[in-house]
Amino acid sequence: MAKKKVVVLDYGSGNVRSAVRALEAAGAEVELTADATAILDADGLVVPGVGAYASVMEQLTNTGALRWIGRRIAGGKPVLGICVGHQVFFEQGVEHGVETEGIGEWPGVVERLQAEVIPHMGWNTVRPPENSKLFAGIENERFYFVHSYAVQKWEFDVTQPAMTPPQVTWSTHGTDFVAAVENGPLSAVQFHPEKSGDAGAKLLRNWLETL
Repeated sequence: MAKKKVVVLDYGSGNVRSAVRALEAAGAEVELTADATAILDADGLVVPGVGAYASVMEQLTNTGALRWIGRRIAGGKPVLGICVGHQVFFEQGVEHGVETEGIGEWPGVVERLQAEVIPHMGWNTVRPPENSKLFAGIENERFYFVHSYAVQKWEFDVTQPAMTPPQVTWSTHGTDFVAAVENGPLSAVQFHPEKSGDAGAKLLRNWLETL
């Protein structure tokens, strides 16, 4: 079988090489670029993200990447967000009192975790829903997290009866928070699959199989 072509979005976010290597190891043909044609034509797009929510949104806006991400989602073409690249798909981020508008694909506010130890750094279990494609075969594994902010409330209003609600995976650090979302062509994870060993590699292979 031909390798799936995946673009890792290069919009200025640091530490993306590990994601490229992990996807290549999972069997994908990977290109690190912000080229619009490559983004739109790829079998899958990965949106990484490290640092502050506001900074990532600013970089995505300034590079024009938001437009291409939106076109892919509207066209039913797969997108995977990682870490802050997961967070920006929610409505809003609040950091240090600064409110930043997100992409708004899902309801929810990214806020500081209510926990004694911040950041949440290290391995943790997750609670995926039944029939999750991302977590097939790795439902009881641990994944590597590095974050201080997360979505802690999920209120998805299905206004159309025919609409299938997103599948939400939870984890806990001080409080419950959204660890992953699977929503048609759009999926996103709060943890770092590229740093999560065999479990993360399996999750990436699961995603590639959906492309």
